[in-house]
Amino acid sequence: METALPQEWTALCLLVFALGMRHGFDADHLATIDGLTRFNAGRRSALARWCGVLFSLGHGAVVVSIALLVSLASGSAQVPQWLEGFGTAVSVLFLAALGCANLLAVLRTPPAEIVMPVGLKGRFLGRLRQASHPGLIALVGALFALSFDTLSQAALFALTATRYGGWEHALMLGLIFMTGMLATDGINGFWIARLLRRADATALIASRVMGLTVGAVSLLVAAWAVAKWSLPGVEAWSEGRELVFGGLVIVLLAISYMVAIRLRVSTTASNP
Repeated sequence: METALPQEWTALCLLVFALGMRHGFDADHLATIDGLTRFNAGRRSALARWCGVLFSLGHGAVVVSIALLVSLASGSAQVPQWLEGFGTAVSVLFLAALGCANLLAVLRTPPAEIVMPVGLKGRFLGRLRQASHPGLIALVGALFALSFDTLSQAALFALTATRYGGWEHALMLGLIFMTGMLATDGINGFWIARLLRRADATALIASRVMGLTVGAVSLLVAAWAVAKWSLPGVEAWSEGRELVFGGLVIVLLAISYMVAIRLRVSTTASNP
């Protein structure tokens, strides 16, 4: 999701890190990492838990490369006014579709099955979704970055960084974004691998909690973007609070993880 970026460098870095973490929670990322982890769980269990990390490294490498190339080519260019608006429209459509799809997945999944996240981009990858080599898993992540929302975000980082200096600042923002994304994608890969190893009632509960949270957050972020675009008062009120809103999304998702773990512990205690 495109968002207005702060003018102060430290705040900008913190926001880019938060955006990277939130990007790692995109339903498309979750669904693809879920598929890669499931495919490798019975074949290369040691690799399965690292699928999220490898996916994120490939994805982040493209973001960093694009940010660096745009910075080197842009000189003193300014961020095009249409970039944020068009990028927001694309993001809203994808977030709304993914939010609805994941909520429906929770409702339609039989009680005895683990809820699988729903994505859109992964359906176009064919057999690459069954990658069992670290390099191929990273390639899947790289291919995911070749989309308008990701490329426009990388370009926005690069053009914004020109206010502070040369390509070094664009490179730093790209690496910070990748680090945030690596944290959430990596945790997600370990989480899915653990659920697959358990495959019991607690895993069923945890997968539903996360499915509901991911779907709800996707719809909330899409609704917030529409409100900012259509209501000038909301846009004015939110200015300067971008880091707070990004942090709230991360906190909400983190709380859902803790709730899922708590429910798992409660279920284990009541069913010894």
